[in-house]
Amino acid sequence: MSHPSAPDPELLVAIERYVKATTHGRGRYLRLLTAGIARAEDREPFLRALVTDAREITDRELGILLESHWRPRLAAAWLIGVDRRESFRGLIGELLLESRYVYAGRGYCFALARLGTEEDARLLTAYLDRYLRRPDLVYDQYWAISALLHIDGRTGSTHTERFLVPGGLWDQWSGGQYEPVVPSCFMDELCAVVAAASETGH
Repeated sequence: MSHPSAPDPELLVAIERYVKATTHGRGRYLRLLTAGIARAEDREPFLRALVTDAREITDRELGILLESHWRPRLAAAWLIGVDRRESFRGLIGELLLESRYVYAGRGYCFALARLGTEEDARLLTAYLDRYLRRPDLVYDQYWAISALLHIDGRTGSTHTERFLVPGGLWDQWSGGQYEPVVPSCFMDELCAVVAAASETGH
């Protein structure tokens, strides 16, 4: 008779420190899930802890979290983005395209927006090319288009144009849900508050 394997002790430790870390009684992953860091009253201590952990977490710990379920993956992706760990770019792109777990993709989109290169734009474009053709799936299309808009704004590229032409893939997808919605640039604000916290040494 087979028995379920015991939880990985390294994973449990990493989850306690980097995923469940609390600020004012709320778990970190919940704040990251809702992007509730930009306007929160307790933004400063939350960002201070996030930046510190992003600098201190090891690549091994990040890898362990990215092999787990959506909460660790979400937190790990944010930490990768905050510290701009470019070595994880390819894996983040693969996980985003796979879209195996709900919510984790929000973190992947943030990470790619923070890395902000042409390669990151290519990965976001690949995701949008696949999932904007699926109006039956509401995954992380809003986050991906906002991340791509952020990169376009920073680099002067025009990757989003073909998605946003009238009647294009964005209209086809969002219209398949309710009615066409103009994509938001909320990723600009998220990246700005994280950049400011990182630069001031929080």
